[in-house]
Amino acid sequence: MKLADPCGCFPTGRHYPGIAHLMKVRAVGIASEFSADGDWVDYPIAFIDTETTGRDAQADRLVEVGVVLGLKGRVTARQSWLINPGRPIPKETSAIHGITDDQVANEKSFAEVAPEIVDILRNAIPAAYNAAFDRGFLLAEFERAGVRPTSPPPAMRRDVDWIDPLTFARELYKDQQSRSLGDMAARLGIELVTAHRATADAEAALQVLYTFAKDPRVPKAYGGLVQEQRRMQRQQDEARKLWRKPS
Repeated sequence: MKLADPCGCFPTGRHYPGIAHLMKVRAVGIASEFSADGDWVDYPIAFIDTETTGRDAQADRLVEVGVVLGLKGRVTARQSWLINPGRPIPKETSAIHGITDDQVANEKSFAEVAPEIVDILRNAIPAAYNAAFDRGFLLAEFERAGVRPTSPPPAMRRDVDWIDPLTFARELYKDQQSRSLGDMAARLGIELVTAHRATADAEAALQVLYTFAKDPRVPKAYGGLVQEQRRMQRQQDEARKLWRKPS
């Protein structure tokens, strides 16, 4: 897959004949286990969703992790963990996801379930809806627990991008007022019975991503998908900066 034109040109636009074969283009952000040229739908995807005690990954803690595995457009496995965060869950947060102190009082800590989470994430492309949130929490918990596998799965590696359907939803449905997971699922006819519970949200988000795969504007190749996501994220970040500028 050509992610740039190896024409023997430098950014100045000048042509340097005879050196094109020396110029290598690498798809950044992809998991090395998978070819950038391959169709990402044919690769295993680990869709991750987390429920927490709050919104700050450094100060708050996980109370639930859900992982749904997908391959070739279908769900292949589901797993979830309720987690004792070692602190009270604020009532306003419980009101959102429905998880209470009593429900997690006898559950294991993150450090105790971390090996199981690492195992299910192996050899799969990581993904999440609004991925920065879930990635931030998961990596912070791994770090606090001192979990540093010799061969970490793609989701734990800083150089691997998580696929984020929200980025594509903001572009493909830019005229819609909301691109929240619940609204996108309803718009696309995807069932989401228990919103704000990790496994249900992860599965709905996976189905949203697979629905996007049918849109000709979404790249088929894994490397192309990641690069297009990066491009759109830059544009969206710049747009948000403009919105926040004081008048």
